[in-house]
Amino acid sequence: MSPHLRFIDHVAIAVPQGQLDAHVDVYRQMGFSILHREDVYGGDQVREVLLRIGESDNLIQLLEPLGPDSPVAKQIEKSGGRAGLAHVAFRTTDIQTAFDDMKAAGFNIIDAAPRKGSRGTTVFFLHPKTHRDGALGVLYEIVQEGGTE
Repeated sequence: MSPHLRFIDHVAIAVPQGQLDAHVDVYRQMGFSILHREDVYGGDQVREVLLRIGESDNLIQLLEPLGPDSPVAKQIEKSGGRAGLAHVAFRTTDIQTAFDDMKAAGFNIIDAAPRKGSRGTTVFFLHPKTHRDGALGVLYEIVQEGGTE
């Protein structure tokens, strides 16, 4: 049984409220360019900027909470108010099969089903207490580009 993960889609960094533009400026000085920018509402409540290094497929996602109820705001609070790792995302070509296979294999999935993500993707998240056999300690996102068929 395979969850059909292909590669790392992006690494997400939580940024304290009001600091997103300053962080974007620093990444741009390192050679990153803005690929996508969006305010994401619903349960996420974040402002997102997706950055790409050069012409590669290597992406960094900066997440700024839109308010104190955002899960990202809670992550930042737990880290003493500092920016830090929010999650690592893996790309799949079949989100529903990945979801079903991972659920059957005992993964602790936060979402009840794959759902709409930013930039037209479909996503679901794995809890940091990732699996019934052990915690990996990192929030993981599974992403299908372009939504589901």
